[in-house]
Amino acid sequence: MEEEMVHVVCSHCKVVNRVPDAKLGDQPRCGRCQRALFTAVPLSLDQDDFDRFVNKSEIPLLVDFWAPWCGPCRMMAPAFEQASSLLEPRVQLIKINTEEQQSVAAKYGIRSIPTLILFKAGAEVARVSGAMDSKGLVAWTEQNL
Repeated sequence: MEEEMVHVVCSHCKVVNRVPDAKLGDQPRCGRCQRALFTAVPLSLDQDDFDRFVNKSEIPLLVDFWAPWCGPCRMMAPAFEQASSLLEPRVQLIKINTEEQQSVAAKYGIRSIPTLILFKAGAEVARVSGAMDSKGLVAWTEQNL
């Protein structure tokens, strides 16, 4: 019986790795750079890297669209980081600074921040606006997977 493989984009060198689904929780490393594929820390990405993750990764992605001047965004940041350690490797968490990555924010019609979008297989599956604590983030994500 053949193992099911999952494509995971390395946050360090951006190469796409094939990882056995059953081994996602075993701290897999990138085949190219040998660094950990999952770090339990949200990834800050630019437009090109974000597009690569959305289009190439088979791991669901929870994306926080935020800005440095946004009080609720800053308030939610520690909860989002804590949720990363609770959700990985089932879900990768990504932060998109809407001030620096305006084209990404425009592409997804971000009108208020913080806005969370859950992507699965390259498609948006759920969206919510407003700050949440880590328990709420995990519950919302798991409910929408």
